[in-house]
Amino acid sequence: MVMLKAVVFGAIITGCLALVIGSQGSTGGRLAVEAVQLGGYRMFWSWPLFFSGSGLAWGLILLQR
Repeated sequence: MVMLKAVVFGAIITGCLALVIGSQGSTGGRLAVEAVQLGGYRMFWSWPLFFSGSGLAWGLILLQR
């Protein structure tokens, strides 16, 4: 259950940061922010940022126990 919560927070963190970085026309270097077309909408996403954000959220949730 904790990891599921962390994945949700990781997705939110990734969406927000990738939107800011990608909308400026940058790829974020090692963050590898990519533009993805979903049903006529352009969305920015980064797998390295998602895994880092999920890991960070998972650690923070475990620290709060």
